[in-house]
Amino acid sequence: MSRLPQALALAFAQLGDRRILAVLVKSLLWTLAIFAVLGVALYYGLTALFAYFGWFAATEWTVLLTLVIAFAGGWLLFRIVALAVMQFFADDVVQAVEARHYAHIAGDMRSLPLGREVKLTLRSALRALVANLLAAPVALALLFTAIGPAVVFGLVNAVLLGRELQDMVWQRHPLFEHGTRPLSAATRFALGAVVTMMLATPFLNLLAPIIGAAAAAHLVHRHMATGANP
Repeated sequence: MSRLPQALALAFAQLGDRRILAVLVKSLLWTLAIFAVLGVALYYGLTALFAYFGWFAATEWTVLLTLVIAFAGGWLLFRIVALAVMQFFADDVVQAVEARHYAHIAGDMRSLPLGREVKLTLRSALRALVANLLAAPVALALLFTAIGPAVVFGLVNAVLLGRELQDMVWQRHPLFEHGTRPLSAATRFALGAVVTMMLATPFLNLLAPIIGAAAAAHLVHRHMATGANP
């Protein structure tokens, strides 16, 4: 875990890399596109629901309700969608980090077939969605504490993100299939906690998936170089 600050510093330092910037732009565009599609689907879904029950709702009220639901749902879904998109572009981030810092061992890694990337992305998104939904009743029970819900969702997502970010890199290594994991539970949790806090911070949340993937690449590669958990 002592290597985490250095890994994060290296990840931030590489934000100016053209390959990293290209991934950032692509991931942001895809994330916005997904939310736009979900917003349109929500609007037409509400319109159809009102029509089915014979309720009259002026267009502006339907739009307002759509925006309210989208804003509330976006708080939960943003990190899920952003990380799912990042999972899809993980190869680009990892390869950029390898090319700059670990060219001597990058040949040991492999790119994933498109079908495998889609499968892993969907599995990751589903796992995050289910975990957050299961945590929701506990968060609601602690609503009176004000900070309770944030703590519950923060802990759940720190555990999830630490694993997902590690596997974004590790799944490209031949040893991934043998069930071994390179990072300690403490390191995974610390990485996940940092990225979770970034995802909850305006502007930083746009960079969080990139920073998390790049930092995970540094942590995994340094473990491979030393053979010990960081």
